[in-house]
Amino acid sequence: MSLGRNIIIARRMTALLLATTALPSVAQQPSIAAPTTESGDAPPPETIAPATAGGRQSYSAADFALYAPTTALDMLRNVPGFQIKGNQNEVRGLGQATENVLVNGQRLASKSDDLFSQLGRIPAESVVRIDIVDGATLSIPGLSGQVADIITKPDAFSGSFNYRAEARPHFSHPGYTDAEVSVKGTVGRVEYTTALENDAGRGAFGGPYAIYNADLSPRETRDGRLWSDYDAPKFSVGLKHTAADGAITSLAGSYRRQYDTFRNDEIRTPVGGGGLRRELGGKFRAYNYELGGDHQFPLAGGTLKLIGLDRYKHARYAEEVVSIPADGTTRAGGRYAQVVDSGEVIGRAEFSWKGGKADWQIATEAAFNRLDKDASLFDLDRGGAFVETPFPQGDGGVRERRFDASISYGRPLSSKLTLQATVAGEHSTISQTGPQGVSRSFFRPKGSVSLAWVPQKGLDISLKVERAIGQLDFNDFLGRVFLDNDNQNDSNFDLVPEQAWNVDVAVKKDLGSWGSTNLRAFYRGVSDYITLIPLAGGGEGRGNIPSAQRYGFEWTSTFKLDPIGFEGAKIDSNVILQRTSLSDPVTGEKRQIDNWTTRRIEVNLRHDIPGSDWAWGAGFEHVDRQPYYRLGEVGFETEGPIFDSYFLEHKDVLSATVRLDVINLANARHSTYRTVYTGQRNASPVDFIEDQSRLIGPIFRLGIKGNF
Repeated sequence: MSLGRNIIIARRMTALLLATTALPSVAQQPSIAAPTTESGDAPPPETIAPATAGGRQSYSAADFALYAPTTALDMLRNVPGFQIKGNQNEVRGLGQATENVLVNGQRLASKSDDLFSQLGRIPAESVVRIDIVDGATLSIPGLSGQVADIITKPDAFSGSFNYRAEARPHFSHPGYTDAEVSVKGTVGRVEYTTALENDAGRGAFGGPYAIYNADLSPRETRDGRLWSDYDAPKFSVGLKHTAADGAITSLAGSYRRQYDTFRNDEIRTPVGGGGLRRELGGKFRAYNYELGGDHQFPLAGGTLKLIGLDRYKHARYAEEVVSIPADGTTRAGGRYAQVVDSGEVIGRAEFSWKGGKADWQIATEAAFNRLDKDASLFDLDRGGAFVETPFPQGDGGVRERRFDASISYGRPLSSKLTLQATVAGEHSTISQTGPQGVSRSFFRPKGSVSLAWVPQKGLDISLKVERAIGQLDFNDFLGRVFLDNDNQNDSNFDLVPEQAWNVDVAVKKDLGSWGSTNLRAFYRGVSDYITLIPLAGGGEGRGNIPSAQRYGFEWTSTFKLDPIGFEGAKIDSNVILQRTSLSDPVTGEKRQIDNWTTRRIEVNLRHDIPGSDWAWGAGFEHVDRQPYYRLGEVGFETEGPIFDSYFLEHKDVLSATVRLDVINLANARHSTYRTVYTGQRNASPVDFIEDQSRLIGPIFRLGIKGNF
């Protein structure tokens, strides 16, 4: 097919996408590239056709040559129909596996280092292949559905770099500090990785908006700008030693600092005059470290793995608001500040062995969590000085001692059906320091049963039923003030962890030269659900309600367009539709869960032009969120309704990949709609309504990445 005809088809496909879909991903655009031949031309595109055996699909490194990946993350983002799930920080302790990615058959056990960062440090040239397999067929308890196992080889030395810059014409500061460089190598029996990175972000929106009375008559107009600058430099290092007898020892450490500053200044003009300038600003500063390691060795016909982890975080936050009347009368304002120290120490032991066709594992874990918080609240007096006012709800500490044990069993029931089952339980003691300090202990059973079925080649079906215990956020126990919206959470020492029944059914179908599709239906039935509730003292805070539910499906697909003559092109899509339900703790009426995303649609078109080093694409993202609810307020905050994005990429600029992204030409806006009542919303009239639809504007991003 000629290049001209490809361009014509590309135009038609783009027009079709623009006309018929609300689709997209602005946040997770694939960063991909393709190697050139010795002549300097890109190799012809090839449809990835995995080798399939017993439900396992294997993609060799050569299968991704079309995209010229620089890291394992680039490769994994181009596995047809696969969606990376990285939620390790949401689980209690280390526990069983929850993320759907392994490296050389092993979990990535870090709590503070996210999955995407770890995968981004593995150079593509180190990857031998990527296996996609149902998690229930593996000897790792907790896994189900589609799991990627990235098989790597030791390298004498290799490295990768990634630089990203961003500019916006409206309100925001330019971003030019987002970068990462990492190296990986082997010395004797020791493999090492090290990385230096800065996770940076720049955000902003602004423009006029209005405040209305209960009868929708105008009360006040406002105009201003909110901007936020975030930088988080981090250094990390990892070591792995493999002994001659098969024992493996791994050590890892990281240190990160965080700098977050925001301003939200406005001119406020009430109907009838008498305006003022409101100046609001805040700073967040933090540092954290994590040290961890594990030692795995043969023992008594099986394998014993000992894991240890220690992490700590020190964080300071302060925000200040001052209202300056235009007529020079007395200023008003306030200041809120808090210092939080938190930490976690975990020890875990896993003994695994094989008995006939079955895989067994016994595991025990002990975790010690702590948080100490010192909060201060100030009012601006008539002389212009901030005077501290009592705020005992914000001070105190929380401790948890938790012990759990589990036994897991997995085996094939037939050549096409595999079972994995886990029975577990945990005992935890939660205590608070300070004048209201109490101590409570709980025992909670948990566990799961998973089935993986391969009825025919190219079709995989899995089922998982799980009883799970949720992770507590210790900040929820203590009070917090929000000066921006004049809200406050009070302390609540009666919180208990959520418990849930989770059911997941997933069906993955290989579509051959057309790609792959994966449909997952899910149900979550939660007891002791944590949300904002009225407290006995008359305020509100985070607390438990009897139950909540959510259910829906997620559909992830890759559709190759080569069969229709659009060579080198594909469409990646991810659709999540879900419903939720709970009884409102104020009114008792049924409603959906606060601020929950009930619809998300992402679609991306990518075209790697045959016979060239160029690629281009377009994408769309649509998100629909539910309102949030407070004791005297209902509102929602979102951006959209549709974010559009476009990119142009060259895969060999001095051996690097250069990519330009243009985002939000369709003018997605920042929207906030608040209804604020004079008192509790089920028994009080409306005080005012805030209606914001404010400009974000286009976003331009430049990325440069490569290997060395």
